[in-house]
Amino acid sequence: MLKVRVIPTLLWKNFGLVKGVGFDSWRRVGPVLPAIKVYNSRDVDELILVDILASQEGSVPDHHSIGDFSEECAVPLSVGGGIASLEHIVLLLHAGADKVAINSAAYAEPALIEAAAARFGSQCVVVSIDARRSADGQYRCFSHSATVDTGRDPVTWARELADRGAGEILLTSVDRDGTMRGYDLELVESVARVVDVPVIASGGAGSYQHLIDVVKHAGASAVACASIFHYTEQTPAGAKAAMRDAGIAVRKNFLATQ
Repeated sequence: MLKVRVIPTLLWKNFGLVKGVGFDSWRRVGPVLPAIKVYNSRDVDELILVDILASQEGSVPDHHSIGDFSEECAVPLSVGGGIASLEHIVLLLHAGADKVAINSAAYAEPALIEAAAARFGSQCVVVSIDARRSADGQYRCFSHSATVDTGRDPVTWARELADRGAGEILLTSVDRDGTMRGYDLELVESVARVVDVPVIASGGAGSYQHLIDVVKHAGASAVACASIFHYTEQTPAGAKAAMRDAGIAVRKNFLATQ
C-alpha cells in the first residue's frame, strides 16, 4: 500500500495567494514565494499550485512565474490552471513543475489526457475534478473554477480519466471547500472505489481527525489541505504524527530522503 501524502494547496490569483469558501469570496492570504519557502521546512510531501483565473480568462499558464516559484520549491510541485495543450505542459515542465493538474480542458478534449500520458508518463498527469451536490442529491462535475456545470457524474468521469491514462485524481468538494467541516467522505469513497489510481482528497479539512477519516473510511491516498494550515496552528508535521498514531502509513520528510 502506498504511503499517504500530505499536500498543501496554494491557490494563486493575480500574483498572490487567496483562499475562499465554496470557490468564492476569495480572501488574499499573502504572496506565493514566502509560502513556498515556509512549506519547504514543514514536512510536506508535495505542493499543489493552481492559478484560479487562467481557465476562466483563457490565458496561457504563466510559466515564467512558475520558473521563479520552482527555483524556491524543494518538494515536488504540481501546477494547474489554464492547461489546454501539450505545449502548455511542455512549458510548465521546462519551468520546473514536476506534475501538471488538468481540469477544464479535459472536458472539452478528453484525448488530451491520453496524449499527455503517452508523451510525459501517467505519473506526470494529475486530473482535477471539482464536484458539488445538486438539488436532486446527485453529484455533478464543474469546470472553470466551479463556474460551469459540465453535467458529468464524477464517478463515471473519474473512471474514464483513469482509463485514459491519468496518474492521479485530485478530487475537490466545492461544497466543503474552505469550510473546515471535514471532507465529503461519500464523494471521495465513491470515486476511490472505482479507480485504480491514487485519489487526492481536497476540500474541507479542518482537523487532523478529518484527514484520518478520509483515508481510513473513504480510501483517499493523499490529503490536500489549505485552510487548516493557513488559519489554525495545526501543521503538516502534526498531521502526519496524528495519522501515524492512527495506524496510517505516512511518508517520511521528503527533504530528509534527499
